[in-house]
Amino acid sequence: MKTKVLMAILAVVIAGLIAVPWIASYFYVFIFTEILILGLFAASFNLIFGYTGMLSFGHAAFFGIGSYATALVLIHLEWPFLACLLVSMGASALLALVIGFLSVRLNEVYFAMLTLAFGMMVFAIAYQWRSVTNGSDGLAGFTLGSFGLGLDLTLANPSVYYHVVLAIVAIASVVLYVICRSSFGMILKAIRQNPERVSFAGLNVRTYRLVAFVIAGTFAGLAGGLIAPFLRVASPELLHWSMSAEPILMAILGGTGFFLGPFIGSAAFVLLETWITTYTESWMLVLGIILAMMVIFFRKGLLGTAIDWWMEVKK
Repeated sequence: MKTKVLMAILAVVIAGLIAVPWIASYFYVFIFTEILILGLFAASFNLIFGYTGMLSFGHAAFFGIGSYATALVLIHLEWPFLACLLVSMGASALLALVIGFLSVRLNEVYFAMLTLAFGMMVFAIAYQWRSVTNGSDGLAGFTLGSFGLGLDLTLANPSVYYHVVLAIVAIASVVLYVICRSSFGMILKAIRQNPERVSFAGLNVRTYRLVAFVIAGTFAGLAGGLIAPFLRVASPELLHWSMSAEPILMAILGGTGFFLGPFIGSAAFVLLETWITTYTESWMLVLGIILAMMVIFFRKGLLGTAIDWWMEVKK
């Protein structure tokens, strides 16, 4: 019965997301596009944080590299958009492999600080390598051509691009869900709870952490590849450490113990930011206070708290 209710709710949510361009203004089409992209970004982070127990302060490096890879391919090669996304995932996976190989051997605060250092190194390179990245101005002026696979899609149309993002994020989410529910995902959870016991069982904890780190970086790169055409620019701000704070906050806000938690957190974060900025110029202060209160009083995140409340009602 519980599974049927959840499936029914999920079906209604998916139907509502599909219908957004037909029932909402272009403004909210843009808002929901951003929610989906940042939700995937937060979900990729949650694979290493919520499931593996590794807190990374440099996750934006993969997000930003994905955006730069897409922008560079569109500018210089004019490949189909799908090919650009594959390049962004490959570039981010390679970067994650290098950073992860040097970072996963450390634990807790040392891992967090090392990922922060690598993230800022990547930001500095993008900021100063002006001949490739155009420095602080970022890469702009690229246009979206065909999608690929022989599909005739007008990607410049916000509604069309929204549905493309929705489809890609949905497919990526299913893949991430399968990974999390697999035996590999179960081992990641065990590593989060007690890495020493997993090691005593004969499993190489460092290898599992590295694989999880690379997978998370790959999907963060995919999110970055989607954000560049959406913003019409790939800029160093997407690589900055402050950008790495967003998936952390979204994952915690939605609930790190639940797969859909980061998506709920993304929606709450973006919608609150959007609504508050329409009423006050001190939106950062107001948003900070609201988010702090939500984190304090919703200890399991919005989704976890809602599930607990529902279980109490059912009793």
